[in-house]
Amino acid sequence: MILALITSLACVSLDVDAKEGATLGNAETGTQAAPPPPPGMKVAVFAGGCFWCMEGPLESVKGVSSVTSGYTGGKELHPTYEDVGYHRTTHYEANRVVYDPTVVSYAELLQVYWHNIDPTQSNGQFCDRGDQYRSAVFTSDPEELKAFEASKKAAAAELNETIVTPLLPEAVFWIGETYHQDYYKTNPTAYMRYRKGCGRDARLEQLWGPGAVH
Repeated sequence: MILALITSLACVSLDVDAKEGATLGNAETGTQAAPPPPPGMKVAVFAGGCFWCMEGPLESVKGVSSVTSGYTGGKELHPTYEDVGYHRTTHYEANRVVYDPTVVSYAELLQVYWHNIDPTQSNGQFCDRGDQYRSAVFTSDPEELKAFEASKKAAAAELNETIVTPLLPEAVFWIGETYHQDYYKTNPTAYMRYRKGCGRDARLEQLWGPGAVH
């Protein structure tokens, strides 16, 4: 059983049985669905393990206007962090990227994504284990599907390993709780302690060498 020693210091799995009588969030107390992007902008959704760790690399890309942490890929409505952590839902922790396609392409975002995850790990990401921490790319756009397949093939060739990260259909993206947004900025000391303790950067450098981005 994996428990958070201090929940604010780690993006850890609450891999225990759901508390008796616990219920999913609702429209009043749970998370809310993300709105459509502004005119001219597009959305990319990536699951790369702990969503705190994917915000910085994606926000640094020119042409990206926002990166939001949240939950997607599950059928349950208004999921909360506790719901997802206690495995009461089938959601992934994920990041929603709003970007200007005239400045940065979906294929370029995929390159940043691959080089910030371990696409060979099937049971989570780095020290975070559990279904909610698995990697995945979410889209139902035919052109993005082609870009994904091409980039996945290139990543497999670069690593000379099998890529297990799947492409999954676009689903409702539920915006995560406020304290999760830009956690790496609002709690930099705790964030870096978690990131180092999880071995994320060490594994990224082992996988990607100079191509690792973090």
